[in-house]
Amino acid sequence: MAGPTGGNGPDIAGTDKVNLGFIIAIVAVATIGGLLFGYDSGAVNGTQAGLQAQFHLDANGLGFTVGSLLIGCAFGAFFAGRLADLVGRRSVMIVAAVLFLVGALIQGLTDTHILFVCARFAAGMAVGAASVLSPLYISEVAPARVRGRMSTVQQVMIISGLTAAFLVNYFLAKQAGSSVGELAGTTAWRWMYLAQAAPAAVFLLALFLIPESPRYLVMKGKDEAARAVLTKLFGAEAADRKIGEIRASFSQGHRPSFRDVVGKAGFRPIVWAGLVLATFQQFVGINIIFYYGETLWRLAGVSEEVALERNILSGAVSIAAVLVALAVIDKVGRKPLLLIGSVGMAITLGAMTWAFSGAGADAAGNLTLNPTAGLTALVAANLYVIFFNFSWGPVMWVMLGEMFPNQMRGSALAICGLAQWGANYLVVQSFPAMAEGIGLVGTYALYTVAAVISIFLVRSFIKETKGKELEDMQG
Repeated sequence: MAGPTGGNGPDIAGTDKVNLGFIIAIVAVATIGGLLFGYDSGAVNGTQAGLQAQFHLDANGLGFTVGSLLIGCAFGAFFAGRLADLVGRRSVMIVAAVLFLVGALIQGLTDTHILFVCARFAAGMAVGAASVLSPLYISEVAPARVRGRMSTVQQVMIISGLTAAFLVNYFLAKQAGSSVGELAGTTAWRWMYLAQAAPAAVFLLALFLIPESPRYLVMKGKDEAARAVLTKLFGAEAADRKIGEIRASFSQGHRPSFRDVVGKAGFRPIVWAGLVLATFQQFVGINIIFYYGETLWRLAGVSEEVALERNILSGAVSIAAVLVALAVIDKVGRKPLLLIGSVGMAITLGAMTWAFSGAGADAAGNLTLNPTAGLTALVAANLYVIFFNFSWGPVMWVMLGEMFPNQMRGSALAICGLAQWGANYLVVQSFPAMAEGIGLVGTYALYTVAAVISIFLVRSFIKETKGKELEDMQG
């Protein structure tokens, strides 16, 4: 008989023995990776003038230097997904924490461009690993009834990290006079990278205090270790039942591998659905706001200080939107939030396209907007960020962490993570050249089209996962 969540047994979250305090503590540690993910992604926002001055970069060189993080993210997400099945979720997160720490220090200290790019690539590998492993790990320890909320904490931390980067950049630039000014004998833009070392060290140490995923332990035949973790999470009775359910979800013929994701159309349908989520989350252009927010607003004719202030505003409204999503995701469901977000982003991106269509240029050639268009662009940009962070921002990571069957979860996440960060790199790398070539109007028109297409893709390919146990996911 099906349980209340549509699975094969009762919802663990409905029992009296769920150790919610322990689960929250585990989630808090795992999502420090999300904080670092956000900080490292946003740290470059506001450092671009310093990078150009230090390394003598043109527009393409700046695009590559910024985008080198994303190349690392693609590699990190891909290999982390597979390594998570080989050596464990926590072990790979520990490696990622080391890369976060080393990458931050080198980016902040080196005078050599190639070394900076290598450090940024290494930090990107850590970001990519954290992006797929934190939601994977959380989904494997959280009860089905609250799994959406627990996994959404990851997005709260990502946006908190981005906002922290914006705040640090703003205050460092203000104290130094600009991002290329000096503080304590070191330029401000360098401090913007060095500031990440402290939370990276905390993440590294805290990872040794949390257990390995019980589903990974069962996959490796370590039933007693898995039982100990599940007992602490849900009580002895639930642990015994879950051991059998988890074991039954794995193929008895072979260990998880890439052949599990192969289907008649190249990939199995559930993997194609994951690829839709992974790529269109980026094709709507969200990271142009986060990575190039300062550049975008300076193109619109405002000062560096005002541009950084607007970044902080975007970060604040992002956090508020994610908190609303956290409150409703396990009640409303994942698919409705995606549809609301797609419609909202299509409208607001269209408004931004209109606003920039009337842009002019001052005597120095800088882009300017009239007061009406400027206000429209500012309001639309922040509404766009709200819609994204209420929907596609958290929901994509929640669904990628939970939508795949146990047998293929690591491999499917490797493929979708690679696609997600590849799309991210394509969008960010192309933005400077597109802004110069077809202008902001053409660029935002393309993002608007992507948002419209995403409405139809969600309706056609995405299945609801609210309340389903991981062992009941079908591919």
